[in-house]
Amino acid sequence: MKNVFTNRNFRLVFFGALVSEMGALLYSFAVSFYILEISGNNAFLQGLYLAVCGAVTLIMTPVGGVLGDRFNKAKIMFLCDYVRGGIIIAATAMMLLFDHPQAHLIILFAVGVLGSAVGGVFSPASGALLPHIVEESQLQQANSYYSIRGSLQGILGVVLAGVLYSALPITTLFFLVGACYVASGVSEMFIRYEHTAPEGRLTVKAALTDMKEGLVYMKTQKALTALMVTILFINFFLSPVMGNFIPYFIKADVGGAPSYLFDKVLTPELWLSVFEVLMGISSLVGAAILSAKPQADKCGRKVGLMILAMAGLMLALTAAYWVFVHTGVSLSAFLIALSVGSLVMGFVVTQVNIPINTAVMRIVDKRMLSKVSSIISVASQGLVPIASVLAGAIIQGVGSTALLVFCTAGFAVATVFLLANRHVKEI
Repeated sequence: MKNVFTNRNFRLVFFGALVSEMGALLYSFAVSFYILEISGNNAFLQGLYLAVCGAVTLIMTPVGGVLGDRFNKAKIMFLCDYVRGGIIIAATAMMLLFDHPQAHLIILFAVGVLGSAVGGVFSPASGALLPHIVEESQLQQANSYYSIRGSLQGILGVVLAGVLYSALPITTLFFLVGACYVASGVSEMFIRYEHTAPEGRLTVKAALTDMKEGLVYMKTQKALTALMVTILFINFFLSPVMGNFIPYFIKADVGGAPSYLFDKVLTPELWLSVFEVLMGISSLVGAAILSAKPQADKCGRKVGLMILAMAGLMLALTAAYWVFVHTGVSLSAFLIALSVGSLVMGFVVTQVNIPINTAVMRIVDKRMLSKVSSIISVASQGLVPIASVLAGAIIQGVGSTALLVFCTAGFAVATVFLLANRHVKEI
């Protein structure tokens, strides 16, 4: 099979995304810790930030789906990256002018809202571009390389983020993030593909008609609809573990402990980098394996079994946290358990995401792909903002153990429904 990197457009997309997602990684790493730092470890405030950003993204994603099918996707991408870079650079200047924790919180929330709105427009166009620039037989390989890129960022980028967060002023770090987005926009300006615009001007009525058309199309894809509904609830219970629990565990449990594993070498923030690096290594291995395999005709059963493995992993980590941290037996033992869990999770996630993304790109009509991608994104992430706020309230009110028990039980129930759904096996 011809390697997809011989395709000039794919190289431009790949390396542009490499730079912009490095900036996004640095920003998300820094913001999570910085909000906790300037708010006195207020987990609810951190959860509220995640929820607000998630809600704005969900609101704007259907708009992005309509725009992505009507206009040149590459142009949407580079314009969005320029706007996001400009917003973050402007916010950096504001933080320098108003050097006070409360002012910084207001600025961060404003940047989160604006950046999430632009991201909601960007994602459907970006997600629907690959089938227009690579051959259908190369879609799994292209998606695998995307995953390998993400894994390398997890290995190198998070270590860099931990070092930079500890070594640089927050404003300098944010300026670097803005520069990454601008550099990505430059790369995306040179992407070329044949785009045929739909007839008629874009009006509010036309946009609503387009959204309705996407929903009607999705109703004909019963297997995809069934998968997205179950993943909606799976994400509801999984996202708080990654977005709320782990940063709070690092800041409160590890940061507040008199000693922990490798405390002479690793700061608490760098332990988060360790988890991300381990996930990156195993994700890279999983993606490399899939990149060399031919595309399977169906992936539903395999995806279900991989999600079942994730449920078992969450159960094991919840038990480990209660035994080692909640009861005060050994914080270092849980750090080891979480490291092993990160290795397993990274591999399993690639075995879920890559086949699903490839199946969507292969099944859905290219003319509808941006709209359908936006619907799938909203359908799979719709409850995440609520989950973020609820998780922050649970941690603040009754602690991390209760959150893990709640998430593990819910994830297990959602997994059972996924495995029992006959439509999912048809994908």
